[in-house]
Amino acid sequence: MLPLSQHSIFVMSSLAYHDYEGVALEEDEKPRLVRDLGARRFLMLRNHGLLTVGRSVAEAFVAMYFFEATCMIQVRAQAGGQRLRHIGSAIVDGAQAQWEKVTKGAGGGLAWPALLRRLDRTDPGYRR
Repeated sequence: MLPLSQHSIFVMSSLAYHDYEGVALEEDEKPRLVRDLGARRFLMLRNHGLLTVGRSVAEAFVAMYFFEATCMIQVRAQAGGQRLRHIGSAIVDGAQAQWEKVTKGAGGGLAWPALLRRLDRTDPGYRR
C-alpha cells in the first residue's frame, strides 16, 4: 500500500498485513490472523484479499469501501507509468484522528442509513 490518495492515508493509518498461508482451511491460522490484525481496522491478506473489521456491519462496510477504493486508485495510478508523488508520513500519522471525524464513527451514522434507503428502493426483499 502506497500513500497516494486521501483514501490511502485513512487505510494506512490502521493497516496490518498477513502473509499468505495457502487456502484458509487450517484452524491454526486463526490465531495468527487475530495477532496480525491486532487493534487495526484494515488487514491486507497478501496474495489473497482484503479484510476489515468494525464495531458494526456499517463500520466494516464503510472501511471496506475505503480499502477497495484505495487499492483501485493505486492500481490506476501505477498503470499511468508516471512517477508517483507520495503523501508524507506526518500526514498519514495524523489520519486516524481525521478518519473518526470524516466517517462519524466509520459510517454507522453517515453512509450506512443512505445505503439502506437506496437498497430499499432497489430491492426491499433483502429484509426478509
